[in-house]
Amino acid sequence: MVVVQAAKLKLPQSSSLSSPKVSSLLFDPHSLSLALMHSDSSFSLYPSLSPFSLSSPSPSSLSPPQTFIPSPSSSAIFLRLQNPNPNSTPRVLFIVAAPHHGGGAVLLRFWILRKSQSFARAQVLCNQTGLRFDDNKLGVIFNVNHGVSIKLVGSINVFAMYSISNCKIWVFSAKMAGDEDDGVTVKLMKCAVIDCCMPVFSISISFGFLILGEENGVRVFPLRPLVKGRVRKHWREKKTLNGGLKNDKLKGQRLKLPNGDDLFSDSMIHSYYGVSGHGGSESTGGEGTGESSSNGYLEGKIDKHSDRVKLRPVKLRQDSKEGGACFVAFKSKNFESFKSTKVPLKSEKAISIEALSPNKFLVLDSVGDLHLLCLSNPVLGSEIPCQVKQLTHTMKVQKMAVLPDTSMRTQTVWLSDGHHTVHMMAVSDMDTFGTENDRNDSEETLMQISVIEAIFASEKIQDIISLAANSILILGQGSIFAYAIS
Repeated sequence: MVVVQAAKLKLPQSSSLSSPKVSSLLFDPHSLSLALMHSDSSFSLYPSLSPFSLSSPSPSSLSPPQTFIPSPSSSAIFLRLQNPNPNSTPRVLFIVAAPHHGGGAVLLRFWILRKSQSFARAQVLCNQTGLRFDDNKLGVIFNVNHGVSIKLVGSINVFAMYSISNCKIWVFSAKMAGDEDDGVTVKLMKCAVIDCCMPVFSISISFGFLILGEENGVRVFPLRPLVKGRVRKHWREKKTLNGGLKNDKLKGQRLKLPNGDDLFSDSMIHSYYGVSGHGGSESTGGEGTGESSSNGYLEGKIDKHSDRVKLRPVKLRQDSKEGGACFVAFKSKNFESFKSTKVPLKSEKAISIEALSPNKFLVLDSVGDLHLLCLSNPVLGSEIPCQVKQLTHTMKVQKMAVLPDTSMRTQTVWLSDGHHTVHMMAVSDMDTFGTENDRNDSEETLMQISVIEAIFASEKIQDIISLAANSILILGQGSIFAYAIS
């Protein structure tokens, strides 16, 4: 038997008829924090929201926000800060981008969730060119033009900012400063910049990938090369007993990016096979192999000599193949790898990307169709094996929401037509990478997905977010509706 629990939350009402309305929702499933974006681009922050307890036994209004962020704001995200120490508790940041000095710069403001379940302004440490913390503004001033639009997306410890006017994507990394269990100081670093030569309609960071929604497909970047910086391999030869070498020799091979820059420090040698970058290479004789990273200090693995290293962000083009990046088209038999920047006049645009699992992503295109992007395990230095399939469904989708649960083989997807209907659908975590013949035979086969439940809202739907695998939050025209299906 299917049990449906429903709740209705009335939004705070203002006495003014011209007061801003809620236009979209942001939700952090780890802390249960909710952010309401208003039509005037201001934000209301609610930590540790429990919508079903709030509405029982009858609909009630949300209380005035504990934290109010005034306009203007361009974009915002929740960012989870995970410390390498397994005994530490993850922290949650709320980051807001806004124009500064009339749009001549970008102001990044940071709020951190404390143990008292309240948001506090965070102090930010940054010492790179173009980044400066302003005590008066209590935020970081990024010395680039704001332009007409800014988009923020984030995952764990890493977030990206896309500027349409600058045609650039900047990748940042953040970590807590110090060992305070409830500290409010954050370290910020600019790790990479991508020059965009084609329009980007959506952007996503999840499970170690940066994915760009483009015309007729998506472009996938492994995130690690962008965050860790330039890498150089080393082979260290030790002195042998027969006197073959008088001194140690260090020979290296640089892995250069298109701009020709490379950076190396003897003080940052990590294990070549330490994918997470947490290990050190301690060679006891013969030849040793190591890896150096210009941005390695983000994981706390830089030694006392690191102050002699000038840290510089990775620079590459959107259509670069460096680091295993690839483009996968929606309807081609084999994905096109940067053969041309020209696109058809009537091509679909990838307008939304949601992660289903570490190697599967759901892509919504501009005509309302869904595509399943599957990524195989990448080989170092080569393009990521990719496959994409179109999903069959009757609804033309306007909004989708997913909260991936890696412990489940079947993921729940919430789809809305943008009017009054929401479908709860199940996508099986099947192994889409069989043999080469299986892939060729099934390339044109549409994948079937099943509708588990349907929800019909009394108000026109503006936005939806997933609270858990079986629950959803729906923004109507004046209320928020919560549904849990079990």
